[in-house]
Amino acid sequence: MNNVKLSVLAETMRGSEIVKLGASIKEKIKQGEKIYNYTIGDFDSSIFPIPVELEEEIITAYKNKHTTYPAADGNMDLREAVSSFMKQRGGLDYSAGEILIAAGGRPLIYALYRAIVDKGDKVIYPAPSWNNNHYVHFTEGEHVMLEAKKENNFMLTAAQIKEHIKGASLLSLCSPLNPTGTTFSKTELTAICDIVLDENKSRAEGEKKLYLMYDQIYWTLTFGDTVHYDPVTLRPEMRSYTVFIDGISKAFAGTGVRVGWALGPTEVLTKMRAINSHLGAWAPMAEQRAVAKYLLKTEAIDLFFANFKSEINERLQKIFDGFQQMKTAGFSVDAIAPEAAIYLTIQIDYAGRTTSEGTTLSTQADVTSYILDEAKIAVVPFYAFGANRDSSWYRLSVGTCKKEEINEMLGALKSALSKLS
Repeated sequence: MNNVKLSVLAETMRGSEIVKLGASIKEKIKQGEKIYNYTIGDFDSSIFPIPVELEEEIITAYKNKHTTYPAADGNMDLREAVSSFMKQRGGLDYSAGEILIAAGGRPLIYALYRAIVDKGDKVIYPAPSWNNNHYVHFTEGEHVMLEAKKENNFMLTAAQIKEHIKGASLLSLCSPLNPTGTTFSKTELTAICDIVLDENKSRAEGEKKLYLMYDQIYWTLTFGDTVHYDPVTLRPEMRSYTVFIDGISKAFAGTGVRVGWALGPTEVLTKMRAINSHLGAWAPMAEQRAVAKYLLKTEAIDLFFANFKSEINERLQKIFDGFQQMKTAGFSVDAIAPEAAIYLTIQIDYAGRTTSEGTTLSTQADVTSYILDEAKIAVVPFYAFGANRDSSWYRLSVGTCKKEEINEMLGALKSALSKLS
């Protein structure tokens, strides 16, 4: 069967580095090893369950036989609830007609790419970032992947984008960013908006405009003094060119509940709806009914966020502090102070070192494997998100992290790194 010929897309599609790493981790767990698994951008529902009120609404919706097809653009009650939720909490005033519901953020991102990007169109996106390279491949667009720098907290700058903006069809940004847990500053995002607006003003009548996909799926999960900024609030003229990607997956630990929404210009959302309809990637009817009711429970949501954010931040901060202590002690590690989401950006800079058995860790991939084998710690290297293969930075996700194991994990890492020379 090895000579079976399939489509060019299928033959050229690259597998996920995270999935490959996950397979290795699963095999180790299967063999009875204890692994500190910080790879998945998901939650252990025994640690971070969905809100009780949302769970009850889902159960009630199924008991009430809400199991038929939903409306193609999402049920009206849900779109109205999203409109109210976004206006109240995010300051974004979008009507139900400017909202599209789907089975999580992924179908919306795919539909947006399909609605905007033609073969050969320039798509600008950062590295590291989640899955943009695959979506550009799906649409046969031209990859304009710009590597973000540590000095900018791994967020793209307006100056980087400006160099490549001419002729681009889509600028794909995410804040708070997966994989870094860092965010755009007000100044930088405003400057990016101005670049987009200037570029669109320069285009002739009838010429395709440059659109901004703004993935803000983690926007409710900010910590400390961090403020989430969005393009439309900063520059109202961006409303014509911005499509927001959002949903309950991360805000309410509901990754498996599959309810996401897009906010944007109706002419774009109408095309996205048509594409999504052919895919059949609707959010399930019962979950739509449940989320529509839950989003209006202001007090319950306030209580949930207070506890949820505190628990996530405590984990991120404790691990960050541990890495800073190791750095002070002379270990070649670092971490960026947590700002948002469920991720900590960490550095383990040990390529070129030698193990106690005399094996040289020649590449960063060797370091990743060593940390997994010796310290039993699984984290995702930034090269899995498009960064340079020799990048020594990693994404550490706390969605499945048990607080009582953090010191144990840090001790295992110290022990493993101490064996390298």
